[in-house]
Amino acid sequence: DDVHIADFPDRASMMEVRLQAQDDEITLLKSSLADALRRIRLHDQLLPLLKQQTRKMKEEGKPRTPTSAPAPARCPPSRKERRNQQSIKMFIRGRPITMYIPSNIQNYEDLKMEPPPERLELDWVYGYRGRDCRANLYFLPTGEALFFIACVVVLYHINNRTQRHYHKHTDCVRCLTVHPDKVRVASGQTAGVDKDGKPLQPCVHIWDSTTLVTLQQIGLGSFQRGVGSVAFSFAVTFLCVIDDSNEHMLSVWDCNKGTKHAEVKSTNEAVFAVEFNSSDSTNIITCGKSHVYFWTLSAGQFTKKQGIFGKYKKPKFMQCFVFSLTGDVLTGDSEGNILTWGKSAADVKTLGKGAKETFQIMRQTRAHEGSVFTLCALQGGTLLSGGGKDRKIIRWSADLAPERECEIPENYGAVRTIADVDGEELLVGTTRNAILRGTFSDGFVAIVQGHVDEMWGLATHPSQNIFLTCGHDRQVCLWNTEEHMLDWCISLEDYGLCADFCPNGSVVSVGLSTGRWMVLDLLTKEVVSESIDGNEQLSVMRYSPDGSFLAVGSHDNFIYIYNVTESGRRYTRFGKCNGHSSFITHLDWAKDGKYIMSNSGDYEILYWDIVAGCKLLRNRFESKDREWASYTCVLGFHVMGVWLEGSDGTDINALCRSHSERMVAVADDFCKVHLFQYPCPKPKAPSHKYEGHGSHVTNVCFTHNDSHLLSMGGKDTCILQWKVIGGGAGDSRERLASASSASTSSPEPASS
Repeated sequence: DDVHIADFPDRASMMEVRLQAQDDEITLLKSSLADALRRIRLHDQLLPLLKQQTRKMKEEGKPRTPTSAPAPARCPPSRKERRNQQSIKMFIRGRPITMYIPSNIQNYEDLKMEPPPERLELDWVYGYRGRDCRANLYFLPTGEALFFIACVVVLYHINNRTQRHYHKHTDCVRCLTVHPDKVRVASGQTAGVDKDGKPLQPCVHIWDSTTLVTLQQIGLGSFQRGVGSVAFSFAVTFLCVIDDSNEHMLSVWDCNKGTKHAEVKSTNEAVFAVEFNSSDSTNIITCGKSHVYFWTLSAGQFTKKQGIFGKYKKPKFMQCFVFSLTGDVLTGDSEGNILTWGKSAADVKTLGKGAKETFQIMRQTRAHEGSVFTLCALQGGTLLSGGGKDRKIIRWSADLAPERECEIPENYGAVRTIADVDGEELLVGTTRNAILRGTFSDGFVAIVQGHVDEMWGLATHPSQNIFLTCGHDRQVCLWNTEEHMLDWCISLEDYGLCADFCPNGSVVSVGLSTGRWMVLDLLTKEVVSESIDGNEQLSVMRYSPDGSFLAVGSHDNFIYIYNVTESGRRYTRFGKCNGHSSFITHLDWAKDGKYIMSNSGDYEILYWDIVAGCKLLRNRFESKDREWASYTCVLGFHVMGVWLEGSDGTDINALCRSHSERMVAVADDFCKVHLFQYPCPKPKAPSHKYEGHGSHVTNVCFTHNDSHLLSMGGKDTCILQWKVIGGGAGDSRERLASASSASTSSPEPASS
């Protein structure tokens, strides 16, 4: 189109802008030098007069007081001096960033920063970790499904559709088991690192699933990297743990005392499962890559026997195992077989006199195409098996004759684990992070769903209790915050990185990794408009307050502006903001819809006059009093206090001001969500901190009425919904004015 043809080559345009900026800097330097020379000349002129006055005073015998001399004429402050008096600097990676103080703040130094009166309370957890964890779904007598994602263990009542949460873990939960009493739970976490990169120690929590009270914290300082598998004994209260060290240390702990009973190196190969023998707690079984081991624990010492495959092909992975009613061990492997293991008398002829009994394969049963990921023993000896490649669930009789089978839908992935509800109804965890509920007769429906890869795009609806997410799994999902369910989900060719709802609420725009973006109708899910800007990823989509413009921020350093008509269904290029020297990270519109504030990857804050043709406003001082319709820029005077001293510029991934303009939520790179007061313009501002994510938090967003905050993890694929509680009346301007006026009457320094 004409606009494209009229555009100058990008590189030339950028060079012109930088050249103009250098000219401005030279002009400023010349002005400063002229000002300094003027002051020196003034000083030289006044010095003789001052000496003459002093001589007169001596002759007349008058005391030499400073007040007796005439005050030298004072030059009015220069433009630069006035700006310096009304600005402060913050530093990121040693780079100074100038922030101009709004006119309504009279005493910046005396402003007091306090945490907001509002608090967050974990309300709902979206998602389940099935893609890379095993045996992590149980059904409790309370009617609750027990599973985990990120740092949270979820207790989800499948009929009442309510959630409770155990969130005492400090990093991602990796394994889970339930005691035979069906009350106590053991959950193990990974090691993780703190904000300085130092490793945190993994541990196992034993807790009461009724009260959510922690009964014991086991193994702090004993495990390396993380805890991979846990199992309770059936008689004496012992807990068996396998860590993620190179040797996969196998240890047994006294649950009541929290002390280690025994420990041994397991294997250098991956270990997938561990269990105590249901009839003899001195026997423990482990399985994993190319092995199944039978352990005996006596007087604090382990002895190990390897399962012998004999004439049977050794599979690459032994994925899972259960005990049959007769005491045999049944294993599921990567070849699709169920192997029945039993004790065999020693072959004295081959192994020599004194040889002991061995564990050998008694029977091989062909079960699935691809891996057998899970086995679940039911009462009466019936067995369930779940397949990987074929996505089948098969019910077997006690003598391993197939009785029923069904196949779960392809979009949910493979069967990861199965939990028995009542002998008929089942819960099925899948490799695409879903939990299904159903029976062989009626089929299965999803009761829990989630993303399966890193997420970055998050947007809340302007008037309804719904929000949209998108990520590297190429899924775009619309969620309901009241029903806590997925409304719909579509798949894209590329992965989505950012999104925003049109103010009229009928469409949503989604920016992709290729520079392409699309507009979706919320009701029909149809693409009503599509365009492409550059060939680099898009990082931000933002509609103007009245919906007449759409700003598209790209990694090619440009912000593309579109005219929006036909209720968000038609888009025509209006112009391009050209001036950033790095990729666009965040942007916001002014309340009047005429201006934009933007941040970039090299920590620039720029302002643009959109209606004047996407013109860069070189005098940033003039934008200090502008009011913003949203505040998501991580760099700006009003949010300067959210940054820790010495912060790397990537420490904060996203922030969002509430619609009430009373608080600002921050997504940091250390798995935490913070809640600050807004405005937050002073360093070392205090905040409320919240844990739950097990990965860098990529985005945060308040719902339309500020009743909830949504936060999104990156690699943990978890969405947390926080309820906002507490708080009082008054908006941010009243709060800032009262803080400013209170500071004039109080001589005490600001507390942080």
